[in-house]
Amino acid sequence: MRKHSLSTKGLSLSQAQSISNLCFQRTQDIANQLAAINNAEKTLRLNGEEYVETVGNKMPNNVVDLILEKGLLHATQAFLMENIKAKDLILKELKEKYFVSPLVYPAAPTYHEFEETSLVGEKWGWEQLSVAEYNEYLEAEAYAAHIGQFIHKDCKLDLLRKELSSLKTLEWISVKEGEKTPLKVSIHHTPEQLLEFHNALAAMHRKYEQRVNYFKAKVKNLVTEECARISEENAIRWAEVENLNNILRRKNDSERATYDAENLRLRQEFEKTRQEQIKEASQLRINVDSRFQAVVDSYLQQLG
Repeated sequence: MRKHSLSTKGLSLSQAQSISNLCFQRTQDIANQLAAINNAEKTLRLNGEEYVETVGNKMPNNVVDLILEKGLLHATQAFLMENIKAKDLILKELKEKYFVSPLVYPAAPTYHEFEETSLVGEKWGWEQLSVAEYNEYLEAEAYAAHIGQFIHKDCKLDLLRKELSSLKTLEWISVKEGEKTPLKVSIHHTPEQLLEFHNALAAMHRKYEQRVNYFKAKVKNLVTEECARISEENAIRWAEVENLNNILRRKNDSERATYDAENLRLRQEFEKTRQEQIKEASQLRINVDSRFQAVVDSYLQQLG
């Protein structure tokens, strides 16, 4: 809490702020006068004309009075601002003050816990296959993948078939500069042979791919059936636990309703008192210390 001189009598905060501003302005005026003091005036003569290079401003006879006045003005302003801030702080603290209930909130009962059995995933499904089934799946997947890598679009067999139609039986290459040497091209396959080979491999690919899909479907079905069984079992167990917890919940609800009613009454009393304190604090004024009274009175006259 700030030290303050607040009471029910004295300056209003608006008066204090205005006087503080006037003190500051006068302090600045004195500071400018003191800052202008120098040791000498400097002049020079050019072409018969005399010019002042530095205006002389000797120390005034009342310099001590000015310094003391400046100090008193500063102290008065600090006094006023401290009390303005103190009142603001009091109001701020009251406005931010919040209700803390003296009552003990009814503790939640210890409910019966329901530990749900987790559903299974694809990994579980693959684990249900026999060793022979899993090994067959690995074999079929590998055959399907590697045959596919050879026959699919832009793979080796597809590129061979595309290239075959553009091959010539004779090409020319440069072995020596300025001379071309014939290059005999021996074609190994016919389009019909490559098509027949493609169809044979495609049939094999379909066979292995169908076997891969069979195992994937089997795993998916196993997972679906097991998850359905687990879900049904979880639902039965959850209903049993929830029934027991509802009994505990109703008892606790009754205890909390009693707490809420009493807590509301106490909160309303707290808020009524807080608003009264805020009203009293908003009416606080600054009780001026006697050492600052003369300055305050002089500026009060200016304010009218």
